[in-house]
Amino acid sequence: MMDETATILSQLSKLSNPARKRKKTTKTAELSLQIDNFLIPGPLGGIPLRLYRPQGNAVLPVVLYFHGGGFISGSLNDAEVPARFIARNSNVIVLSVGYSLAPAKPFPAAPEDAYTAMLWAIKNAASIRADASRLAVAGDDAGGNLATCLTLIARDRNAPPILAQALIGPMLDPSMTRLGDAKKLESDLTPQECAHCYGQYLPRSLQRLHPYAAPLESSRLGGLSPAFIATAEHDVLHVEAEKYAAALITVGVPVQVARFAGIKHASLPEHQPVLVEVADFLRRRLAVPDDLNTSAFVSLEEKQNV
Repeated sequence: MMDETATILSQLSKLSNPARKRKKTTKTAELSLQIDNFLIPGPLGGIPLRLYRPQGNAVLPVVLYFHGGGFISGSLNDAEVPARFIARNSNVIVLSVGYSLAPAKPFPAAPEDAYTAMLWAIKNAASIRADASRLAVAGDDAGGNLATCLTLIARDRNAPPILAQALIGPMLDPSMTRLGDAKKLESDLTPQECAHCYGQYLPRSLQRLHPYAAPLESSRLGGLSPAFIATAEHDVLHVEAEKYAAALITVGVPVQVARFAGIKHASLPEHQPVLVEVADFLRRRLAVPDDLNTSAFVSLEEKQNV
């Protein structure tokens, strides 16, 4: 295991930036980040990671990001826009995680991959110039589920604390009893699609009540990380996400929740007002007191002018 880790760490200085082969979003974005791809050992095989780091030698907080795809699809590339934005505007290292997908690897493979990635980031913090005491999680769609479930796992296993969680249009209710009305909401995501995803991810009915898959079913939400939850007006998932926000508030967890008007589920992870709110929330939650006095945050107006 030590030899594998040493090999992984040596890759960080050798791997080329995969984004150079794709169309650049802006010149500023490309020049401001160092990006590396590598694999770490996981419970069921290698876990792909993509590390986004602002240029410089400062020791920075870490945000683990989990892409969407309904537990059955998606990749590191799907998290490219939010991961870049968070790294630049929160001044953090973003570690994007390519977790196991169903049906080939159903629950609990994905949350166990998430936990493995978190432990790797903590253990190797010095090598990536990260502050392991300032750790947060974020994700969209199924990745939002994994992000918040990781806060439960870390708490239950006495892992180092996760200081914040940012959930973007998360899938939180495998029972599907809290879905909004797709027709009235003009939702792009349908109950049939949700049922298909959950059926692949949770093939056994009892798994749909497990707190590491269905956080809304948990009776032990106290002590979880402060949360920012973003929902879309035209999304069947906004009802369950806002109910989850209410459940966290009830047990004393600090929560910010925002529903974005005129937006559908698929647009939410790359909707710039969402990313501005997420980045600002993470920056504040992960900052040391001196950092809050001098913000490096790029405002929405400034970002549009880049």
